[in-house]
Amino acid sequence: MSAGHARVRAKICGLTRPQDVAACVAAGADALGFVFFADSPRAIDAAAMPALLAQVPAFVQTVGLFVNPTPAEVEQVLRTVPLDLLQFHGEEPPELCAAFGRPWIKAVRVRPGLDLLQYCDQYAGARGVLLDAFHPGVWGGTGTRFDWSLIPDRLPLPLILSGGLNEHSVGEALDRVRPHAVDVSSGVEISKGIKDASRIQAFMNGVRKHENL
Repeated sequence: MSAGHARVRAKICGLTRPQDVAACVAAGADALGFVFFADSPRAIDAAAMPALLAQVPAFVQTVGLFVNPTPAEVEQVLRTVPLDLLQFHGEEPPELCAAFGRPWIKAVRVRPGLDLLQYCDQYAGARGVLLDAFHPGVWGGTGTRFDWSLIPDRLPLPLILSGGLNEHSVGEALDRVRPHAVDVSSGVEISKGIKDASRIQAFMNGVRKHENL
């Protein structure tokens, strides 16, 4: 792609319905996120996954999101759900993240005083670092933006930007942060866990439009 910006990957997270998975695929999402954390309003049971995975064609990644799981909890999901990538969204040590023979990414809730360079060094085995907004006691999906000026100019891991993104803000985010990928959940929802196909399409249009500028 000689003109415009480099291609940005996009993940739609917190999917709970087959029709929403189909809408993400139709809009051109690169990755689909499924939440295996019981306290989340977007949580899904592994038993419900076959109907959702039936909508996923080749070359679209499936991502399982976990928050401070035990190894047994992750292994139980993996026995029945063939996830391509694991996302750890809590305070998991790198040893746990790497214990399942799957590629993984590590989320961090950004706040002043957190050394993101040191954090990336600690989780050097990750395929990427996902930066999200910090709210005490909330592990993501808040729909709020954090201060992008807290992000160092260069991180040693691919940067996945999350937090407060939607079809209106994604262009600015790509211009200012220049991430490897963007991750959206509440920004394309009607209600928690229920996506809107038109907002998914609008979000993806915003991502692709930026690439052609």
